[in-house]
Amino acid sequence: MQKTFIDEDRFQSLLTNTPSPSTAMLADVLKKGRELKGLTPEEAAMLINVIDLELTEEIFDAARYIKNAVYGSRLVFFAPLYISNYCVNDCLYCGFRAGNPAMRKKLTMDEVREQTGCLIEMGHKRVLLEAGEDIGNNPVDYILDAIDAIYSVRNEKGEIRRVNVNIAATTAENYRRLKDKGIGTYQLFQESYHRPTYEKIHHGPKSDYRRQLYALDKAFEGGIDDVGMGVLFGLYDWRYEVLGLISHAAYLFDTFGTGPHTISIPRLRPAHSVNLRPPSPVSDSDFLRLIAILRIAVPYTGMIITTRESPEIREAAFRIGITQASAASSTTPGGLGKGRPKGAGQFELSDKRSLEEITVSAMKEGFMPSFCTACYRRSRTGTVFMELARPGDIQEFCGPNSILTLMEYMEDNASPESRHLGLEIINKTLEAIENASIKKQTEDKLARIRNGERDLFF
Repeated sequence: MQKTFIDEDRFQSLLTNTPSPSTAMLADVLKKGRELKGLTPEEAAMLINVIDLELTEEIFDAARYIKNAVYGSRLVFFAPLYISNYCVNDCLYCGFRAGNPAMRKKLTMDEVREQTGCLIEMGHKRVLLEAGEDIGNNPVDYILDAIDAIYSVRNEKGEIRRVNVNIAATTAENYRRLKDKGIGTYQLFQESYHRPTYEKIHHGPKSDYRRQLYALDKAFEGGIDDVGMGVLFGLYDWRYEVLGLISHAAYLFDTFGTGPHTISIPRLRPAHSVNLRPPSPVSDSDFLRLIAILRIAVPYTGMIITTRESPEIREAAFRIGITQASAASSTTPGGLGKGRPKGAGQFELSDKRSLEEITVSAMKEGFMPSFCTACYRRSRTGTVFMELARPGDIQEFCGPNSILTLMEYMEDNASPESRHLGLEIINKTLEAIENASIKKQTEDKLARIRNGERDLFF
């Protein structure tokens, strides 16, 4: 069997044989991290095996520093848009599993447009399109038509400016067609890098471990240069999965010159007709710890947390590494707006707050809500994005663009409370811009937004 970049024996050896580091050893690793150089699996194993609570806090301190150095206080909000829960796979953790007797739903294009309008009314500008794997009900042509439908919707509150896509592994030609439609990031999660666990919990086409492992390679072959990866924590030892993510990121960078644009860190949640309990539960403290370690190990990547997590855990995660978050989610096709259907949802939500509530909460904690999609439209993707993100220079664009998209939200969607908070954060962030030219251009664009213009960005 052909060897992969996932070396199970090596990972297990690192986890078993790497001692808890001394204060001096940890200081050396964290110094490298603070220099935005990332970590090897060997160095990450040292952080994983830290026992001392004071040293653990140093890991969190380093993660906070790195997150702020690369991305500042901004948090990008997006919403998933589930268009079909038809699926031929019978994955033991998923509410879309073929064995679930719940109602199936596939949105028509009119329904896609209606659901898109609901998201625009909330204030969203970025959508993650999701669908189960079923080439009969959800062929790639259906996905492409749905992307067109999403982009076609415009109303007085604006439009969706970027569609990211999370669908099953496919061919290089199909990835090329997705790219030609103007998608942003293509996401595909390995779910578990531990092959015996992967094969045990997957049934159907997705049970092909290597198909899943090398799908992002095919995406690159098809011209997509922004990809997102992740695992479903709780299926196997979180420590092993962290080493898998770090190794996969390094493999992509070495092979294609660009690492993952995003890493997602979902935890297993209950779902209708799902009897699986987490085989390897991840405590809240370990969950926050793995987020911090990944932030240090892959400093340039955007890190995504979903509404699987509680508001309290999400806000703690924002401080130590998370840069993107879903908000006002529904995991059921057609589940937005009035008259929500009763069908198979992918998983149960923990954070059920509205976008407005989440935005207010984030601003009270000092974060800058962002609805930015500028990088995709300025060709700051792939290797170009890496050249800016790896040294932390991407913040030169992220800060001003976050200000501009937050001002749009203030003008079009904000309550009096969030408008007051938002203007405070906008003014504070504007004052912190050191480049006089960028600051002046941002002020000019803000004035144009107040006068009714929209979609201004750097």
